[in-house]
Amino acid sequence: MMQPQILLLKEGTDTSQGKPQLVSNINACQSVVDSVRTTLGPRGMDKLIVDKNGKATISNDGATIMKLLDIVHPAAKTLVDIAKSQDVEVGDGTTSVVLLAGEFLKQIKPYVEEGVHPRVIIRSVRVSLQLCLEKISEMAVKISKGNADEFRSLLEKCAATAMSSKLIHQQRDFFSKMVVDAVLMLDELLPLNMIGIKKVTGGALEDSILVAGVAFKKTFSYAGFEMQPKTYKKCKIALLNIELELKAERDNAEIRVDSVKEYQKIVDAEWNILYNKLAKIHESGAQVVLSKLPIGDVATQYFADRDMFCAGRVPEEDLRRTLKACGGAVMTTVHDLKDSVLGTCETFEERQIGGERFNIFQGCPNARTCTMILRGGAEQFLEETERSLHDAIMIVRRTIQNDSVVAGGGAIEMELSRMLRDHSRTIAGKEQLLIGAIAKALEIIPRQLCDNAGFDATNILNKLRQKHAQGNCWYGVDITKEDISDNFDSCVWEPAIIKVNALTAACEATCLILSVDETIKNQKSVDAVPQMGRGMGRPM
Repeated sequence: MMQPQILLLKEGTDTSQGKPQLVSNINACQSVVDSVRTTLGPRGMDKLIVDKNGKATISNDGATIMKLLDIVHPAAKTLVDIAKSQDVEVGDGTTSVVLLAGEFLKQIKPYVEEGVHPRVIIRSVRVSLQLCLEKISEMAVKISKGNADEFRSLLEKCAATAMSSKLIHQQRDFFSKMVVDAVLMLDELLPLNMIGIKKVTGGALEDSILVAGVAFKKTFSYAGFEMQPKTYKKCKIALLNIELELKAERDNAEIRVDSVKEYQKIVDAEWNILYNKLAKIHESGAQVVLSKLPIGDVATQYFADRDMFCAGRVPEEDLRRTLKACGGAVMTTVHDLKDSVLGTCETFEERQIGGERFNIFQGCPNARTCTMILRGGAEQFLEETERSLHDAIMIVRRTIQNDSVVAGGGAIEMELSRMLRDHSRTIAGKEQLLIGAIAKALEIIPRQLCDNAGFDATNILNKLRQKHAQGNCWYGVDITKEDISDNFDSCVWEPAIIKVNALTAACEATCLILSVDETIKNQKSVDAVPQMGRGMGRPM
């Protein structure tokens, strides 16, 4: 008697399982890694990515590239996720984390094909990770915060290392000082949103300035604006969320009137309401009035006559930073404007920077905040500069919070690789081979640094292995001399947390991809296209 065929899933569902599925997932991850491989290090190349709207982005930041690549393969998406998590958590090392995960999978692939059970491999990956983390915490050099000058120079070196692989590496000395100044202006929590970055095209990168306070672009203004004073000392600031302009009647309501006098009364009433609001603001003693909503021409002229400065349509983010810096509160009514709700600052001025005018508040009593105003040629170049500075700011924040550093330039990876290789010789069984494979995978960082700079990678790696075997644990690739050198003495320093985070994320991603043995794609939901109606939304 024939068994009836059991249909469990919808027709057209694509299921693939077993070893071929695992190998195909590993191959998909390899092709993602190849797309960012060449961006690693000081001699890394940049990628030009054009999105569907035709906007071009030039970047060599791993996380930015991974976000812009519209990856649909489900397994390869894990690599995008670890790049994003590294970017959010630490800010730098996004290319490294993708490279490490890809290389772990590449070295493990032969064992998968030979039939080693994924669980055995996952166990070895976890053991290796544990050993690496212990070794990093043992090797990392603690930094004392006692000597302020030494601590500052260390932060500058970490910022310069983070920027050495970016588009602005020529100006890294200039920018590393600016980044450290910016971060040290913040309070203990080091909130990232207290550092504003504004971009002004034109001028050279060295024309960029750091404002110890809040700065934002001059907003749209009406006639009468030029008569307002442009600088104040010790001024009071009113922050409003009120519209200060006459409304066109037709926008709001329909009013039927019998005579011109009645119409005039309505118009007068409207003017009176506006003038009352303006009088109350003037009486409060505020000299600078900022509003999220528009400030009309009548109000602008009124304030100008009374030597007050006003700006309407201020972006919410800038208003919030001004609020946190200068104190006070954002008011939605003019009736309670007392000194307690007004902000204060030492100096306010409007300054021309390039083709833009900026409103600048300095000497803010409350929060410690700052604004970087970047100058430069092309728009894409400025955007990449902003991304590079974001990475450097994150690194300086992390170094202040986790005060231990290691040498960069592939030194720490070579030392971990040597330690794992030595450890693998002390154990028997399959794990020996697997930990050996992971030790080999860690060499991808120095190898890729050499490949991207056009050096002979095999030759340099042999020299590095020899040095590390002799106990020189900080030797890494020296890009400038096309040789190896002690990167700790050369001040190529990175916070240890970068490496800890990168290795943890790469190992987690490897374990995740190895533990998947079946993929089920519901074809119907992928290909379903809504049917066209017959006009008026009626179905066919």
